[in-house]
Amino acid sequence: MFLFLLQYSVMIPRLALSDHRRYYPYHHSLDTDRAALLEFKRTITSDPNSILSNWNDSTPVCHFTGVRCNKEHHRVWKLILNDFGIVGPLSPFISNLTHLRVLGLMNNHLSGEIPWEFSSLRHLRHLLLEGNDLHGQIPDIFSLLVNLTVVDLRLNRLNGTIPHSFFSNCTLLKNVDLSFNLLQGNIPEIGNCKDLWNLNLYNNQFTGEIPFSITNASGMVNLDVEYNHLSGELPSKIVASLPKLLFLHLSFNPMNSPDNNSNLDPFFTAVCNYTSVMELELEGMGFGGKLPTSIGNCVYLSSLLMQENNITGSIPPTLSNLTLLMQLNLTSNLLSGTIPYEISQLPFLLQLFLSHNLLYGSIPAALGQFRKIGLLDLSNNKFSGGDLPIELSKLENVQEMDLSSNRFTGRISPRISSCIALSLLNLSHNLLVGELPESLGDLQNLEVFDVSVNQLSGTIPTSLSNIRTLRFLNLSVNKFSGTIPAGGIFDSVTILSFLENGNLCGSIPVSVSVVCCMLGCRYLKVIISAGEAEPETETEIISQPELIHNFPRITYKELFDATGGFDEERKLGSGSYGHVYEGLLPDGTHIAVKPSNVLLNDDMTALVSDFGIARLVMTVGVGNNGGVAENMGKSTANMLCGSIGYIAPEYGFGASTNTKGDVYSFGILVLEMVTRKRPTDDMFAGGLSLHKWVKSHYHGRIERVVDSLLVKATRDQSPEVKKMWEVAIGELAELGILCTQDSPSTRPTMLDAADDLDRLKRYLMGDTTATFASSLGISSSNVGDD
Repeated sequence: MFLFLLQYSVMIPRLALSDHRRYYPYHHSLDTDRAALLEFKRTITSDPNSILSNWNDSTPVCHFTGVRCNKEHHRVWKLILNDFGIVGPLSPFISNLTHLRVLGLMNNHLSGEIPWEFSSLRHLRHLLLEGNDLHGQIPDIFSLLVNLTVVDLRLNRLNGTIPHSFFSNCTLLKNVDLSFNLLQGNIPEIGNCKDLWNLNLYNNQFTGEIPFSITNASGMVNLDVEYNHLSGELPSKIVASLPKLLFLHLSFNPMNSPDNNSNLDPFFTAVCNYTSVMELELEGMGFGGKLPTSIGNCVYLSSLLMQENNITGSIPPTLSNLTLLMQLNLTSNLLSGTIPYEISQLPFLLQLFLSHNLLYGSIPAALGQFRKIGLLDLSNNKFSGGDLPIELSKLENVQEMDLSSNRFTGRISPRISSCIALSLLNLSHNLLVGELPESLGDLQNLEVFDVSVNQLSGTIPTSLSNIRTLRFLNLSVNKFSGTIPAGGIFDSVTILSFLENGNLCGSIPVSVSVVCCMLGCRYLKVIISAGEAEPETETEIISQPELIHNFPRITYKELFDATGGFDEERKLGSGSYGHVYEGLLPDGTHIAVKPSNVLLNDDMTALVSDFGIARLVMTVGVGNNGGVAENMGKSTANMLCGSIGYIAPEYGFGASTNTKGDVYSFGILVLEMVTRKRPTDDMFAGGLSLHKWVKSHYHGRIERVVDSLLVKATRDQSPEVKKMWEVAIGELAELGILCTQDSPSTRPTMLDAADDLDRLKRYLMGDTTATFASSLGISSSNVGDD
């Protein structure tokens, strides 16, 4: 996040020097520097860019690539080989460069432990080892490196605790980044680090409380300890003692507020009255209490993220004092009351997220004054009223507007087309009536349009076919009539976009590609007849298509025809139960997914080879007790339903097996592939889950959760390849988030997911016509906050 600077002062004991002399000759010169560098080169096993090619006996050492010498003393002062992809161990021979000031080896593939011999680099000021494959513990040598100002060990695999001596002699230390490692234990006591202004410890496994001695770093500007296991009360006294603090990131640590987790006033008094904090991130911590009026004193705030907590009460009108605020996220709390009119007095607001609360009343017309807002999410509340405020049409810069899962009863105004920047419009799960306006066709940037589960009627506007960017359309569960238009989006959607509109007619393209197996057809009927889960809400009753209980048997001939006679070219892989083929069937196969059941073929296509829950139900329903499956009721609570972490949460409440449970398992698999984190990892505690962890970084910070090895693999690639990587990771993260929502009704079908993956695959294979963005209509309404 920042570029770092730091320093230190401590005398090296004579005994330590004498013990090390056999490694570090007393008389050093430029010749010994050359020898040290050539020894370092010999340990490098791969130099893909040949950056060390001029490191030889004939080239002056000060002309070596990445080497800088001091003209006065004629010694190597800087060794900077960042981002070259060199492979090998982190060589202890570097320690013979005794006049070295800067060691920069970031974003390579250097391995091993940090050599204890580095303790002889007593002139070192910058130690930059970010983004390598270093492991082991941080050595207890930093108290000897008395001139250090910058330590960057981010994105490695360092473990163990931070040595107690690390901060003991840190009078010159300015910038420390130890984030994205496996460090644990307590954060050590901080010495007299008056110049320490940046401390990044996020994405580790630290426990205990933030030490009060951190206030010794009175010049602290940035403190980021997100994604650890830190506990205790919100650090009010610490914050009040850091007057220069601008960035405070505490998210996803299980901390509480005073007075039995019910009083937020002391913390916000400290933040707002004693600092000039600009970014305050308190996501997913579980603290409770009401937002105090003192929050209005945080007049320098530009970003306030407090989603996924237990905040109660109403939104205080004093928020209007935060005139520099650009991002406000209060999603997934227990807020009630109405949106205060005063909130419209935030002239720079770009993102407003209030979804998944208990807010009610009408949407204030004053929201139309948010002329710069780009993301507006008010979904999953209890907002009501007639026609949506016409003032919303004044939001000409809004890109995503999500008002789904509320109680709106009016019509959609034709003036919505004035929101010319809209790429996502989600009005689903309301009580909207009337016809869709033809002016929707003027939204030429629209990609996702969802009005499902309303009471809309009339014909479908043909103008929708003129929106070239439109890639997801959901008109299901309404009262539309007439002929389905042709062209544009209507040439690629399936029946899923029009479910439960009984008066529609016209042709709909059907293209279903599934993975089927000879074993699968044996119990497909048993699974579907096992019963339906109890719907959670009245809306869910409307939105879920009725299951077919008398599903026809799939004959051998139908299976034979679907796979081209079990054509070898359609064989996708083999498992312990036989071969897996690709075929075309009108319906999918019920499966349960976990990583050990996924096969990869030669072109890295992932295939499911186990049927998990389905096989369990089949066992109950076959043999002499063939009718048991159909009579076992609505619950599977007394049965083992799958692997911990991968099993859908509704099964824990007695829901019967259904395809949406397998969608959840598939989504967990996708997130695990992207993050290299299992859903059962120790970090997922105190309400934090793999789903919540990834979703909290989805907007703008996805790189924080992506597997570091995936990040490193792209460093040496061209900008075009890096762009494709970013697209792929973003799409997979979206898909995994959607599939792992708590509510089954909000998950996509596997057919939708398969279609999305197919297009992403074609894009990665060079198909420039493939629309690689998600086809699932992902929004913060769909992506519930559980």
